[in-house]
Amino acid sequence: MPTSLTPPSQTPVQPPLWDRVNGLGPVAELAATAARAGIAAYLVGGTVRDLLLGREPLDVDLAVDAEPAALAPLLGGGAPQQTRFQTFETLVGETRVDVARTRSESYPRPGALPEVMPAGIELDLWRRDFSVNAFAIGLSGPHTRAMLAPPGALEDLAARRLSVLHERSFSDDPTRLLRLARYAARLGFEPDAHTRKLAEEAIAGGALQTLSGPRIGSELRLLAAEDEPLAAFAAAAELRLPWTLDRERTTEALALLPADGRADRLVLAAVFERQISPGGSPSELAATLDRLGFNAHDRDAVAQAAGRATSLARRLERARSGAEIAAAVDGAQSEAVALAGAHAGREQARTWLEDLRHRALEITGADLLAAGIAEGPALGAGLAAARAALLDGVAQTRQQQLELALRVARGER
Repeated sequence: MPTSLTPPSQTPVQPPLWDRVNGLGPVAELAATAARAGIAAYLVGGTVRDLLLGREPLDVDLAVDAEPAALAPLLGGGAPQQTRFQTFETLVGETRVDVARTRSESYPRPGALPEVMPAGIELDLWRRDFSVNAFAIGLSGPHTRAMLAPPGALEDLAARRLSVLHERSFSDDPTRLLRLARYAARLGFEPDAHTRKLAEEAIAGGALQTLSGPRIGSELRLLAAEDEPLAAFAAAAELRLPWTLDRERTTEALALLPADGRADRLVLAAVFERQISPGGSPSELAATLDRLGFNAHDRDAVAQAAGRATSLARRLERARSGAEIAAAVDGAQSEAVALAGAHAGREQARTWLEDLRHRALEITGADLLAAGIAEGPALGAGLAAARAALLDGVAQTRQQQLELALRVARGER
C-alpha cells in the first residue's frame, strides 16, 4: 500500500440511504450496542456499494476499530474463531455478517498473503481492491452517519467503472485480477484504461505465478459460482487470463443440466476441459485440481466431466436404445453427461438426464432368491436383463420385470 495517501472524502448519509442501512438485518441493533460499548463500527465494502446502486446486498460487511472478537457477544455469536487477518463471520438470523478489524496491509513479496496491522478506517479503505469497494458508512463512533470514500470512488460508481487504488495493486495481490473479471460481470462495470493496462502488464509479467494453487482455485470457484458464470469467464478471457471456455457449448450444457446438478462444477469442467493435455486423463486433471485446493467431491466431479466429455459424447451419439444410453453413461455424474451432450449425442443425454436415470426396478435380488434362484452370476444376469428391458420401455410393471428376470436366470431365453 502506498505510504502517502489522500484522506477519504466524508459526506453526510442522507435519510433514504440511512433508512436502508438500518433496515439491513441486525445493523440497527448492532449500531446501538456498539455505540454503548464505545466501539466504532462501519458498514463497508460491497454492502455499501450495493446499497448505493439500489441493489440488495448479499451479506453485511462490517469493520470495527477494535478487536473483532469484542463484537461477537453483541451479535449473539459466542466466541468465534478469528483468522490471522483479524476477521470472522457469523450468522445472525438469516443474515451473514462478516466482521473485520480496520487495518492496513503490507506485502512481504508479490503474491504473498498480506501482513496486517491495526489502523483506522481511513487506511482501511485505501487497502481495498477497487474504489467501488472502498466505501464506509459510520454506524457508531466519530463518523456516525457519515460516508467515507477515497477521492473519485463515487465518480467511478456513477460511471460504472472499476479502478484500482494504487499502482502495485495487481502485483501485490494477483487474485485481484480474477476479482476484476468477477466484478465486471456481476456489476456490468468496465475497468478504466489505467486499471486495464496495469492488469495486462501484471498478467504478461507472470503475476499469477506468484500465487499459491489454493488461492487461484478459490478465485476460480468463486467465478464459477457467480449468478452469470459465463459472463464472468468471458470477462476473464477479455483480460487474457488463462482460463477460458467455449461459451456456446457451455450454454448448451447448462441447458441440459438437471436441477439437481451443480452448475459451478459443469462450468469449471468446461474450463479445465480445454486445459487437458493431449492424451491426458481425468486422473491427471485430478492432480491439477488437488494443487488448486479443490475438495475431493468437487475434484472428482470436475475431473470426470472434463476428462470424459468427448469420449462419453461419442458413446452417447452411437446409442440407439435406453439400455445402450445407460451403458454409454456408465455411472457418469449429471455434469459429465450434460457437458458430453453439448459435444454430441444431445438427445441421448437429455433422455438420460430427464427420464432414464430416474427409472428403477421394482424387483430386487431378494425376489429372485425367494423364487428359488441361487446366489451367483445367474441372479445378476436376471436383474441386468430386467433393467435393460425397463430402460427400453419393455418391462414396465413389477410382474413383467420378475418374469423376465426369472426366465433369464433359469436360462429360458
